[in-house]
Amino acid sequence: MRLEARSVTLIRAGRVIFSDLSFVVESGNALIVSGPNGAGKSSLLRALADLLPAAQGSFVCAAAADARRAEICHYIGHADALKNALTVTENLEFWSALLLQDGSGREGGWPVDAALARFGLAHAANLPAAYLSAGQRRRAALARLLVAPRPLWLLDEPLTALDAASQAVLGEVMQAHLAGGGSIVAATHAPLGLAPAQQLALGPRL
Repeated sequence: MRLEARSVTLIRAGRVIFSDLSFVVESGNALIVSGPNGAGKSSLLRALADLLPAAQGSFVCAAAADARRAEICHYIGHADALKNALTVTENLEFWSALLLQDGSGREGGWPVDAALARFGLAHAANLPAAYLSAGQRRRAALARLLVAPRPLWLLDEPLTALDAASQAVLGEVMQAHLAGGGSIVAATHAPLGLAPAQQLALGPRL
C-alpha cells in the first residue's frame, strides 16, 4: 500500500483550495491533516476518495493495479450514511454487501454483530437508526471500517460526537489497522495519537 499525491491543485467553484500539494503515505502509516476551517481538509479527503477531480496533478495508489482508488478505500465523512428506517444491523449488512461486491474482490471482514459489539452497539443492533444518538450514529458509521477490509481509510473528523470511551475504542481500531499494513489519512482538529504518523498542515486561502 502506497499513496502518493503529485503536485495536486484542487479548485472548487472557481476558488483554489490548495495548489502544488505533494505527499507520500506508505503502508502502515498515517497522515494527519490539520488546518483551520476552510483550509481544504475535507476537500482533500473527497479528492482522495475519487469524489472530486484534481485540476492539476494526480493521486497514485499502488495497492492493487486492477482496482480503482474508490474500491480500495473507506471514506467516512461528516454524513453518517445511515437509513433511518433500517435497523443498525440492516444498515451495516447493506454496507457490507455493497462494499464486498463492488469489484474489489476483498473478503474476510468482521461479522456485522462483532463489528457492532466492538463499537459498543450490540444493545442497539435491532433499533431503527432513527432512534440513535449522534454518538451512536457515528459509531455505526465507523463500524463499516471493520465489515469490509480495505487498505486505505479516509476519515474526516473521526472523533466527532464520540465520548472518551468511544474515542479510545476507535484509537485501538485505527492502530490495529496500521499494524496490519493499512494506511489512514485523517482530517482532524484533535490529536489521534496514531503512530507512525506524519503531519500535513493546510493553510487558509483568501
